[in-house]
Amino acid sequence: MTEETQRILRERAAALAATVEDASAADTVDVVAFALAHETYAIESAFVREICALTDLTPLPCTPPFVLGIASVRGEILSVIDIRQFFDLPAKGLTDLNRIVVLRFGDMTLAILADAILGVRQAALAELQPSLPTLTGIREKYLKGVTPDRTIVLDAAKLLGDEGLVVREQVEP
Repeated sequence: MTEETQRILRERAAALAATVEDASAADTVDVVAFALAHETYAIESAFVREICALTDLTPLPCTPPFVLGIASVRGEILSVIDIRQFFDLPAKGLTDLNRIVVLRFGDMTLAILADAILGVRQAALAELQPSLPTLTGIREKYLKGVTPDRTIVLDAAKLLGDEGLVVREQVEP
């Protein structure tokens, strides 16, 4: 490499490593919004690996009702969780509009079912309200906050780190 190329690369590395000076950008988080049982939910985009159509779902016997089944996503077999069931929300049948949101945190990767994807938005952390009166029980446990437009932002780290999502059923021979 030439000295000029090395200088340019050092400048780019320094610019990328610099801290964010704009406080407004540091106080927001990008979220993926999705519809779920007539409510709008969101999850931080940092935890979202991809979003894809729900195809070739294989139901699994001996699993809790919230485990919808498994699906192959780019050759990887993933558990598909119906968080409507997990949160005790009203269930509705599967349609062509259903999507799965593939989430990853640490070594845990799973997919959650969404009725529809509403897009990527920015949520101001300072504007997140702690809860709504309609959020009770298990939904409140995974709550990061509620935006002024009533989008429920889930705490993906808590959701993906919950041992209650791990099925440890053993089939007797």
